[in-house]
Amino acid sequence: MSVQSINAEVRRLRSTPSPPLSPLTNPRSKCSALVATLEHATSAANDYATASKSAATRRVYRTDAADFAAWCERHAVDALPATVETVAAYLASLARSGLKASTITRRCAGIRYMHRLAGLESPTSNEAVKAVLSGIRRSIGTAVIRKEPATAEMLRVMIADTPEDLRGLRDRALLLLGFAGALRRSELVTLDVRDLEETNEGLLVHIRKSKTDQEGIGDFVSIPHGSRLRPVGGLTAWLQAAGITEGPIFRSIKKGGSVTLERLSDRSVAQILKRRAESAGFDSTLFSGHSLRAGFVTSALHHGADILRVMDVTRHREVSTLKTYDRRAKAFKQHAGEAFL
Repeated sequence: MSVQSINAEVRRLRSTPSPPLSPLTNPRSKCSALVATLEHATSAANDYATASKSAATRRVYRTDAADFAAWCERHAVDALPATVETVAAYLASLARSGLKASTITRRCAGIRYMHRLAGLESPTSNEAVKAVLSGIRRSIGTAVIRKEPATAEMLRVMIADTPEDLRGLRDRALLLLGFAGALRRSELVTLDVRDLEETNEGLLVHIRKSKTDQEGIGDFVSIPHGSRLRPVGGLTAWLQAAGITEGPIFRSIKKGGSVTLERLSDRSVAQILKRRAESAGFDSTLFSGHSLRAGFVTSALHHGADILRVMDVTRHREVSTLKTYDRRAKAFKQHAGEAFL
């Protein structure tokens, strides 16, 4: 039974006239109990429906929905349910304001998600809205502006410039583990000590949940000791210096230098990388939180690693996803014009 049908059944039961009371039974009590049970089921169903999207996605959709609602309020039109004309006009206004096509597409997805969650038909499925969105993509273009990958060579410079205090040890461990494991920001900051498994060859880092594993099946990535960047040694130094034996691995540090119990946010990864990049003499605006993951892939392919072995670390499911990195990493190797240019 869908959420909508459960809601309809609750409304029907509430509107049904109560029969005469019997000395042996109390139908009104039974009816009330059934309504309460169905209301509980409805609440649970809504919770599960909400959980179908990750917390990060829901956060973004809430922000997009708030922007759409504010726009509708300014123009005195309904946001929920919204008409086809309203959504089309909203998307056009976003395009005129200079937003990227990818952002406008995401805003449209947010409108669709909120309508479906409310049990309403989404106007974004209408061909007129699809045509507007397609026209926006053609007019603006959909080229992705890629950030600079933080390669092994760049990371070595950043690490050498990192101080030996607690903040420096934390930042070094975060950059090294994020790079060596090709971890996403969300995966990196949600790691706990219990997710680390020591072996003779290095560490097995267990990933309980990820962008491509929303159901929490789980996976792991291997981190070798290494002889150059030494990611395992960097992580061990941080944990020992901070006295962390359980709970979150990467935590905030107070101005006085004391380590808190508060887990770092995924935004902190980008901030730390940018700060360390700038300190090492790089242009910090070229980097993002994804630069560590991209840097591992670029470095591995540049040094001749087999693409399937790279996928063991990144946990990509499709080889095609890595082709862009592979082409960039080998752009000048065995170049077609090498013999005559």
